[in-house]
Amino acid sequence: MAAMIARKTLVSVHLYLASFFAPMIIIMAVSGGLYLFGIKGTTLYTDIGQVDGATLNAKSPTLNDDVQALLKRAGIDTGFEYVKDKGNSFYTRPTSREHYLLQQQGDTVVIKRGEPDLQATLMELHKGHGPSLFKWLEKIFALGLVLIMASGLYLGLQSPMLKNKTLALSGAGLVVFLLLALS
Repeated sequence: MAAMIARKTLVSVHLYLASFFAPMIIIMAVSGGLYLFGIKGTTLYTDIGQVDGATLNAKSPTLNDDVQALLKRAGIDTGFEYVKDKGNSFYTRPTSREHYLLQQQGDTVVIKRGEPDLQATLMELHKGHGPSLFKWLEKIFALGLVLIMASGLYLGLQSPMLKNKTLALSGAGLVVFLLLALS
């Protein structure tokens, strides 16, 4: 009787997690698949202005404050969580929504506003470049996805009718993954 209750509970947990995360799984799979097919989305960058006599240092412990001060000098009042540097380019994050690109050009900082389209927004979220709360959801999602898959495999292996099929299909999936990943 205890095994039956445990199985029923596991089926319920599996169903609830799968149902809750299904929209995220579908959105992530579609956006990631489109990206792999070359549909990466675009971010429209518009020149906003420049600040002369200004420099940004990626190693500055006050980089976020430095960027905020430069944006204010340019008349831009915006909030962001942190700054990501790539060479002489500095991006306010999250980049999954309107953000700013500051480019160091000599002693001038050129400022551009970035506006991602839907696909670019989804890819930024997919890559973990979204808001902090969304990053936490993605961490929980990762754990939930592992639990969904592990509970599904466990349930399949515990069913006399599904055990051989589950073993064959999951084994085939592992072999295909390894062959393609290591080739």
